Amino acid sequence: MLSNQILHKTVQDIKRITGLDCAVWDMQGICLVMTCEKMIKFEEKAAAFGRGPERVQEQLETQEGYFLISDEDEPMYVLGIMGQTSDIAMTGRMAVSQLSNLLFAYKEKMDKNRFIQNLLLDNLLLVDVYNQAKKMKIPTELKRIVYVIEAKTEGDTLIMETLRGLYATGTRDFVTAVDERHIILVKALECTEGWREVQHTAKVITDTLNMEAMVSVRVAYGTIVDELGEVSRSYKEAELALEVGRVFYVEKNILEYNRLGIGRLIHQLPESLCKMFLREVFDGEAAELFEEEELTTVYTFFDNNLNISETSRQLYVHRNTLVYRLEKIQKKTGLDVRVFDDALTFKIAMMVADHMKYMKA
Repeated sequence: MLSNQILHKTVQDIKRITGLDCAVWDMQGICLVMTCEKMIKFEEKAAAFGRGPERVQEQLETQEGYFLISDEDEPMYVLGIMGQTSDIAMTGRMAVSQLSNLLFAYKEKMDKNRFIQNLLLDNLLLVDVYNQAKKMKIPTELKRIVYVIEAKTEGDTLIMETLRGLYATGTRDFVTAVDERHIILVKALECTEGWREVQHTAKVITDTLNMEAMVSVRVAYGTIVDELGEVSRSYKEAELALEVGRVFYVEKNILEYNRLGIGRLIHQLPESLCKMFLREVFDGEAAELFEEEELTTVYTFFDNNLNISETSRQLYVHRNTLVYRLEKIQKKTGLDVRVFDDALTFKIAMMVADHMKYMKA
């Protein structure tokens, strides 16, 4: 089915070129678009024409005509035209050809979209991947990478439209979605392009969507693959990067599968081992031990490489106040975060605690 926007533009173009008013009804007799309110009076005739048992392709009357628009012999719309009889036949047949071609193009686009979705979800046998790609003229041996875009706020429709305007213009790049939360870009790369260009594309996506669509997003990407059949692997890697980033790297807008750091290891730990480690370090739930001020202090301290002077300057507190806060943490946990080993233990324990919160949620 064509969108009302496409139908509206088509009938407006018909009127602009020929000067004839026209309207389009669906097969239930519901008017979808019209160029003139006078077309309302033809609604019953259009419905009767569409329900005709003989499936007549066109019906010409004095100053009006009706035309059937089909998709592979399946009736889809009824086109009605009002004007001089001599002009109606030619205009109607041209309009039917135009709308039929739009239906074909739309279906071809949807077939490609469905193919890419099944490819990402591993729903196709390898032989089917290459057979269908050949029919759709999609290159199989081409460097590609998969980006997964997640909106931090509402605006998925704008993301899809913006990305399709940027990338989905041929048979190399594809923009699709397999769930309601994420938009997926399968991006083709030139032979000479590498990680620098991949990172640059991710930055272009975040900046463009922020400026043009006014949507804040998080972008994750997998590894570069050389075969169409390996695209699903890159997609799974990007999904994992997004999930790890959601837990451990909330402040990052761009996440790379190859640079997930210690977050990747903690994400794979079983729940029983996480609980054991938290009991060992904090003797219970980390969230119940610390106030927001204490956590802000210690994280800023870590960001400044355990430098007390720089941390106190950034927090706008006296050096002695900072030392007092760090000593409070030491009394609660037995860890002196001014010492590297204890700071490392504390950092890992807090990441494990975040992982446990995510698993419970």
